[in-house]
Parts: sequence; C-alpha cells; structure tokens
Amino acid sequence: MAADAGNVYVNMEEESQAAGNRMQPMSTTPVPAQWTADEKKQTAFSLSERLGLDEFLSLNVWRAALGELLGTAVLVFMFDTIVISTLETDVKMPNLILSILLAIIIAILLLAVDPVSGGHINPIVSFSAGLIGLISMSRAIIYIIAQCAGGVLGALALKAVVSSNIERTFSLAGCTLTVIAPGPEGPVTKGLEAAQAFWLEAFCSFVFLFASIWILFDHRQRNSIGMIRVFSIIGIVLGLLVFVSTTVTATKGYAGAGMNPARCFGAAVVRGGHLWEGHWIFWAGPAVACLAFYVYTLIIPDDHFHVEGYKHDFFGILRTISGLER
Repeated sequence: MAADAGNVYVNMEEESQAAGNRMQPMSTTPVPAQWTADEKKQTAFSLSERLGLDEFLSLNVWRAALGELLGTAVLVFMFDTIVISTLETDVKMPNLILSILLAIIIAILLLAVDPVSGGHINPIVSFSAGLIGLISMSRAIIYIIAQCAGGVLGALALKAVVSSNIERTFSLAGCTLTVIAPGPEGPVTKGLEAAQAFWLEAFCSFVFLFASIWILFDHRQRNSIGMIRVFSIIGIVLGLLVFVSTTVTATKGYAGAGMNPARCFGAAVVRGGHLWEGHWIFWAGPAVACLAFYVYTLIIPDDHFHVEGYKHDFFGILRTISGLER
C-alpha cells in the first residue's frame, strides 16, 4: 500500500542502507526482503530502530500523513453522505445500495491515496501493518492520528452541508449501538447489546484483514493480481461486510460494523451525545482483530514471505525490550 513518494511500508532509502540493499522494489509497493537465519543472528536493532522513532522527525512521513488525513476526510464525507441519501431514498433494501456504492468509492479513494501514503485511510490497516512490521509503529501512530483528524474534518464538512434535522435524525451517519425510540409507555432504547456489537466488530474487522488487506500485504499476490483489482477486491469485501453486519442484526439503532475507528471518531467528536456510548467497541473490536491477524501471520507456513519477520515486527520489538536479541 505504498509508493516511492510516501512509501507505505518502508522508506526505500533508509531501509536499503540499514539492510544492505536487501529490499527489492515491486511495481508500486516496495517490500523489505526477508532476513536469512544467519543474517538475523548477526543483526541486532536498537529499540529506537525497531520502533522507527526517527520517522517522527521525517518530513516525508508527515507529508504522507497529510494524504491519509485528506483521504480519510473524503472517505468519511462520501460514506456518510451515501448512508444518509440511501436511507432517505424510498427503496426496499437501502443497505444493499449502500454496500455497492461503498465498494466503488473505497476502490477509487485507495487508488487516489496509494501513491502518496499507501492508501491506508483506516487505523485498522495502519495498526495491522505496524504489528507485522511492514511499517514502523511510529509511522502507524502518525497515520492513525492523521486519520482521526481526517475523520473529524470529514464529519465537519458533512455537518456544514446537511440540515439540522438530517444531522439530528441520522447522527451524521455515525457509529451507533442504540437509539431512543418512542414506545407505548414512553421512550425506549433499541439497538444491539455491547457484547454482541464487540464480537461482530472484531469478526468483521478480522475478515476484512484476512480476505482483502492480506492480498495487499502479500507482494506476490499484489503483483500477480494488479493494484486496480486488489483495491476493487478491498472495496467489494468492505461492502459485503457492511451489508452482512446490517442485515444479520436487523436491529434498529445499530448502525452496523464500523470497521474504521477514524470514521466513528469523527462523527462522535462533531456530533457528540449518544455517539460516545459504546464508542470503545469500535476501537477495541478492530484492535483484537489486528492482534489475532498478527498471530495468524506468525503461525502460517515458513515458506511464506513473512518468514523471519521484518525490522519493525512487533515480536522483534518485544525481543529487543526483553533483551533476548542481544
């Protein structure tokens, strides 16, 4: 998910110096080459190198983060606009139309942002890439901060163009678990329980990583399929997950799996109120999914491209902290 300009996963120049030119540039996303067993024994990184702390001072990284900010802002504005417009339209299955339109807009935005920053536009992608080691954890943090700022910017843009009635009715298309509805004996709360919403968020986020993002992380598949098809697959998978999560529950008040904490965060900051209720679920669920996905990458067959890990691999960070790498 990166290009030379704002290299998603690695800084080509820095990594090639550190690894002795062990990387091989791919079509659009350079990926660090694997360390052999002998090289790994002879190579020890400091904690600062493992975390990529120098990237906090890299102007190129912050420039790439600007792409993440604007890409996420456009995503939030477009996605939330689609949500409101489809629900306002008199159709039998608005969530189906929503899913199809979402798939299209996701693919287009990924193609637009990829040359700048790698086109994460989602904290799930950045955190997962940081755990695996495709990018440093420092870069992941910078990206996530930019994505959250973009989520707020997109929500502010949406608030500026919709009426107060629509804003109140749809809560800026934010991530909700419940809604207060009129009942025969007064207002009642309808929606999904926190435990159900948490596991649905975790499962959908894991499927998102496993069925689509994994294709992008694996340079062999990415180069074989092509970037346009990969981004289209990501959009389709996300659209299907939105459709499934909103259909399988069929519960009024529950907005479906968020699968993008930055989008949920933006609406919660701008709109506030009940959007903060259960907001932790839209962060905790994806975090668990990212950790589970990272564990999966560690136990797959040894001939996979991830064998021996990468410089910024989370397990490598733990080894450095514990002193086992010395």
